[in-house]
Amino acid sequence: MTTAHGELELTRFPEHPRETLRAWDAADEYLLRHLGGGAGPDGAAAPPAELSGTVVVVGDRWGALVTALARAGARPVQVSDSYLAQQATLRNLERNGVEPDAVRLLSTQEPPPERVDLLLIRVPKSLALLEDQLHRLAPALHPGTVVLAAGMVAEIHTSTLKLFEQIIGTTKTSLAVRKARLIHSTPEPELVRPADPWPHSYPLPDGIGVLSGRTVSNHAGVFCAEHLDIGTRFLLRQLPRRPRDSARGPLRVLDLGCGNGVVGTAAALAEPEAELTFADESYQAVASARATFGQNTEAGRAARFLVGDGTAGIAPGSVDLVLNNPPFHSYQAATDATAWRMFSGAREVLRPGGELWVVGNRHLGYHVKLKRLFGGCEVVASDRKFVVLRAVRG
Repeated sequence: MTTAHGELELTRFPEHPRETLRAWDAADEYLLRHLGGGAGPDGAAAPPAELSGTVVVVGDRWGALVTALARAGARPVQVSDSYLAQQATLRNLERNGVEPDAVRLLSTQEPPPERVDLLLIRVPKSLALLEDQLHRLAPALHPGTVVLAAGMVAEIHTSTLKLFEQIIGTTKTSLAVRKARLIHSTPEPELVRPADPWPHSYPLPDGIGVLSGRTVSNHAGVFCAEHLDIGTRFLLRQLPRRPRDSARGPLRVLDLGCGNGVVGTAAALAEPEAELTFADESYQAVASARATFGQNTEAGRAARFLVGDGTAGIAPGSVDLVLNNPPFHSYQAATDATAWRMFSGAREVLRPGGELWVVGNRHLGYHVKLKRLFGGCEVVASDRKFVVLRAVRG
């Protein structure tokens, strides 16, 4: 990527030999060009932005923004919900000769800096996550804070601008360049803001087994944060009941890509002695899973909660059952790379005879991948849209 401070070599994480998706897009380029003295919010030339003080970057997808800013001499703070984005950032800093301590990495679950002088936001796919992050950062802004956001035209809606108006202050947008747009918002300290509605809880419907009528907790940005998605609902109706093997001890269950934790919590309720692990690359998701598990199981029941890259940190051959509803989008791109990594990781952590249960859209053809990895695959249930698959580790 070409910037005002030279060429950057950037990659996504995890790296894939045949990956064709870039680690930046036109919105990242537009934002960096504006900071370097390119087009301003009205399309006219703008002076270079002041990079002194506390610079905070929210939602930097693969570290392109903070890598460029660190090369320019700033010491930015990156706030991200994504463990994979943080790992991409560290690798891109190293790739471009920047010391890792030049950027401070924070998750969306950690307190933001108390004062922010330049706030840069890469508009997320989730409007809820944007809302929550604006609420969390607004108290750190002052009248001199520059607030600048960037996104592709398809990502910026009237509702997006309304959030900036309600939580930050007067907001305007730039002309579109290569289908990207900038948002410039002026902090208004006296603005009366609505309350942050996140985290959010809702009751679960009947007809989904042990979780019927219980409550799920969601932090902003988690998949289906306001209602139970139909794929998960379909899987909950099919959850396996496993006889206890006294020779092996408690059943060890992994909710892989746990989201708000409803699937793993259902398994915990169905198997009172089971040992549960919840894993996701989203800090918001794991926080949601912890809350959902805690409010639906008896006091004192323990579980393991991991933010990381798939099954990393889980011992090979240590799991009896993996439950998985894999994502098939990476931002705006449809891809099976995440599902493939999840399936491969599941096979590694399963003991011989252990099972992977997967729910997915029928058209995704997950059964083909599972047959290649496990040597076989069984259709447990299906309807016109979804299929639940079972693969056994040999």
